[in-house]
Amino acid sequence: MAPYESDDSTPAGEVEDVRDGRRKAARYVVPVTVVGVAAATIGLVPAFAGSGDPDLPKISAQQLIEKIAKSDVQQMSGTVTISTDLGLPNLGGLEDSLASGALSRGGQGKGDSAADPSSKLLELASGTHTVRVAADGQDKQKLSLIEKAAEYSVIRNGDQVWAYDSASNQAYHATGAGEHKSGEAAPKDVPATPRDFADQALKAADKTTSVTVDGTAQVAGRDAYKLLVRPKQSGTTVGAISIAVDAKTGLPLKFTLTPAKGGAAVLDVGFTQVSFAKPAASTFDFTPPKGTKVTQGDDLKPGKGEKAGKGGHEAQREDTGEAPWGGSASKTLGEGWNAIYVFDTGSKGGVPSGSPSGDGAASGFLNSLGDHVTGKFGSGTVFSTRLINALITDDGKVYAGAVTKDALLKAANAGK
Repeated sequence: MAPYESDDSTPAGEVEDVRDGRRKAARYVVPVTVVGVAAATIGLVPAFAGSGDPDLPKISAQQLIEKIAKSDVQQMSGTVTISTDLGLPNLGGLEDSLASGALSRGGQGKGDSAADPSSKLLELASGTHTVRVAADGQDKQKLSLIEKAAEYSVIRNGDQVWAYDSASNQAYHATGAGEHKSGEAAPKDVPATPRDFADQALKAADKTTSVTVDGTAQVAGRDAYKLLVRPKQSGTTVGAISIAVDAKTGLPLKFTLTPAKGGAAVLDVGFTQVSFAKPAASTFDFTPPKGTKVTQGDDLKPGKGEKAGKGGHEAQREDTGEAPWGGSASKTLGEGWNAIYVFDTGSKGGVPSGSPSGDGAASGFLNSLGDHVTGKFGSGTVFSTRLINALITDDGKVYAGAVTKDALLKAANAGK
């Protein structure tokens, strides 16, 4: 694809410098493609300090994106607060139990321990949580989910990965993290810091996106610039994304996603405390307490239809022409923030009916969210949150995206 034209394009030499920086610290930097694509979409609005905000030198959005891309923070520790509000109803914990069960089923064969990260860390997808993070290079990382009367930690130290759940006194152990035998257990694979979410948001920065600098702020006692990411398109449920970027290191310190309809943030992830000093070596040591039930996960290898990704850090499904759960391959309608992903599950009957033979809990939950609709596609049910909407038709097709209900119905009625 040809590069977009821009008056604020980056010279080739500078782009190459960014590429070199990414190779040296792939874990911490935004993919270089962001810098190239963003040139066509970012505004040239410099940052100005508001009342009470730090007075920092002016910077353009292009320069701030490059600052993020060149950031090479290898050693740090801090506390992060994660708040997620998708607008799902409170059904007495049913939401959490269904989500946890779904992820546990997805991880079958990869460890049955209550400490298995593939199920435990789904808790971050709802509510407000406190997470402590620490890193000393790419081989020593720790993430701890702090609960009311318990703590859950995932620790990577070299090729050793431990996960420990103090509530159940269970541990999960795997080796060979660098060879993907246990890549899913590594803390770096869990989106739990502003950097993790900022990386994903900036990957979407294309011609359908406006990126500007929106002043300055203080986050966790650090001076920061605010990068504002807005969809140019209508029809998306995303209103804006604000990323607070540390003025000195270029590390994102806070990530906030607000919906198009306004109101509270759908996702707010930010450091409340951060240090760039080297963590103590003991931070990454772990020995199971006496009496701990330990589940070994050393046999974690890519299963049938999966292969190790580049660098061997994550499993990816081979392009077999099928959706992950079977049926025909997925396709994408539209572009940018208005993209709608279409899957054919290969099953008829749409959502669970709630019959005695079905999963009653799941059926009740789905029916409480669903809005039954009809159109040229036949009939189906739209499930809505404050960010993601999905239409499941009675003939087994799924249309989903960060788009409005009307956009989903339009796509389904087009019969594409």
